[in-house]
Amino acid sequence: MDKFLIQGGVPLEGEILVSGAKNSALPALAACLLTADRVTLDRIPPVRDIATMEKLLAHIGASVANEDGRVEIQASAIEHPEAPYELVKTMRASSLVLGPLVARCGRARVSVPGGCAIGARPINLHVAGLERLGARVTQEHGYIEAEAPNGLTGAPFTFDRISVTGTEDLLMAAVLATGETVIENAAQEPEVADLAGLLIKMGASIEGAGTSTIRVKGVDRLHGATHAIIPDRIEAGTFIVAAAITRGDVIVRCCEPGHLRALIAKLNQAGVDITETGPDALRVQVRGRLKSVDMTTEEHPGFATDLQAQFMALMTQAEGIAIVTETIFENRFMHALELARMGANIRLEGRQAIVAGPTRLSGAQVIASDLRASASLVLAGLAAQGDTLIDRVYHIDRGYERIEAKLAGAGARIRRINEHAAQAAQ
Repeated sequence: MDKFLIQGGVPLEGEILVSGAKNSALPALAACLLTADRVTLDRIPPVRDIATMEKLLAHIGASVANEDGRVEIQASAIEHPEAPYELVKTMRASSLVLGPLVARCGRARVSVPGGCAIGARPINLHVAGLERLGARVTQEHGYIEAEAPNGLTGAPFTFDRISVTGTEDLLMAAVLATGETVIENAAQEPEVADLAGLLIKMGASIEGAGTSTIRVKGVDRLHGATHAIIPDRIEAGTFIVAAAITRGDVIVRCCEPGHLRALIAKLNQAGVDITETGPDALRVQVRGRLKSVDMTTEEHPGFATDLQAQFMALMTQAEGIAIVTETIFENRFMHALELARMGANIRLEGRQAIVAGPTRLSGAQVIASDLRASASLVLAGLAAQGDTLIDRVYHIDRGYERIEAKLAGAGARIRRINEHAAQAAQ
């Protein structure tokens, strides 16, 4: 099992390039099931969740060819409209094939999603949306089974709570439904708008993606298309915070500054200088002291929950008391205990973490509990004195493309080691 060994205390300098968004690529890959024609997707990041989705599409019956992030998929025939547990047990996004399979085949059997344990991501929101479009859905033995032998019918649907994957799943189902579907309380994330952009290229009729109300007029069929995935705003945000926590000078390239406004605003308040050096580049510097800033996670365009752990790591180095409130997932403070092992002063009270700083972080052996928690421990390791050894980095491999190589390119002393090398390092 691989680990990261980090020698901290070195400011990052140079440039870091951002990959395509994993959370945009996954629904885009699922959308390829909606047509028998070839779909070409560019900027697909080579991360573990993507590899799992590609295996799932191949199992379903699609041909999948991936060459350096350019993926060609053709689902000429759906042989197995199912997502078996053994294939998708490590990936939350498996539910994204539910809508496309029901829309195209009239039936689907999908294992209840697995993935990292950061809290409930209820699939009942997906189910309720599909039932509103006329599907009959049952759940037993760990599987969701949906049937719509006569096709889906457009209808109005309001999400009880905002769900990104729920919005994406229902959007993909609605594009082939008869009539109009109006989705209210829809997720407004850039990844939803990116998916809609792909579907429109494939022949779908969609209005309002990126707002809380999406209107879809169903069409008889979709055709092939070529589409480039948007930059990964969470990866970009992680590198921005990495530059800040090491008090470095870094240009983060191939990003979309407009997707990072909430993060930039909070970091500016904390004393981080962030300037646009081009349409897709941000320069990050810290000239003075870092100041503590309260933060509450919210659905887009608010502060992304996927950047909460990284922000908390930064606040350990800021002067004062920062209150970090998590409103999206109820179990997303597991990294706090590991940060405390490194010297952080963090007190947990329900959905709030109270961070007192600055504290001197020292290298330690820590364990990654989920994807974004992994990133926060990497950032803490970069700022800490001494060596940090991070176990279970397979979590970070689910969503970051060669994060250790990208950080090392900016001067970080970080390397991936195997079990035997880790024992020697201890």
